[in-house]
Amino acid sequence: MKLKEVIEKLQLKVLISQENLDLEVTGGYTSDLLSDVIANSKKGNLWITLQIHQNIIAVAKLKDLAGVIIVNNREPDEETLRKAKEENVFLLRSEEMAFEVSGKLYELIGS
Repeated sequence: MKLKEVIEKLQLKVLISQENLDLEVTGGYTSDLLSDVIANSKKGNLWITLQIHQNIIAVAKLKDLAGVIIVNNREPDEETLRKAKEENVFLLRSEEMAFEVSGKLYELIGS
C-alpha cells in the first residue's frame, strides 16, 4: 500500500514530508526500544512509537523505514523535526495509542 493511502486512512498528521508519497509501505513495527527496532524492523516498515527524540530519525534512516508514526499526539522537539527533514524521513503523528494504530495498520496491509 502506498504511504499516501496509509496517511489518509489512518488520519495521520504529517509533521515532516518528503516528495515521495507513493512510497510502498511493506508493513509496520511497533516498539519504543531503539535496539529492538534495529534488530527486527524491515525495510519499508512504518515504525510506530511514542519516542520523540532525534535518535528515532537515525534508526529510521539506518533501517530504510517508510517513516515514523509518533503516537499519543506527542510532539517532537525542533531538533527531531530538523533531523527528519535533513535525513528525508517521513515523520507522522497520531492522536491514538500505539495499540490502536498498530491494529489499524495491520488491517490495512496485514504485516
